[in-house]
Amino acid sequence: MKGIPILIVFFSMFLAASLLIPSPIFPGNFICALIGRTAEEYQKFVGALINGVFYGAILWLVFVAVSRKFEKEQ
Repeated sequence: MKGIPILIVFFSMFLAASLLIPSPIFPGNFICALIGRTAEEYQKFVGALINGVFYGAILWLVFVAVSRKFEKEQ
């Protein structure tokens, strides 16, 4: 599939940023708040994983849309 390396890079960037930044980042912190205390010890990692998937997928979709537009112009 086209752009899989881009998806992996963006996922990794947002996963690392979510783990390293001390303030909560949406939507990971929101979903962890909805889950409640059931995964309290893993809350930081679950939030980082959700953020990586969410923002990685959004930026990957933007990349795919822009690259398709450039391919149609040529």
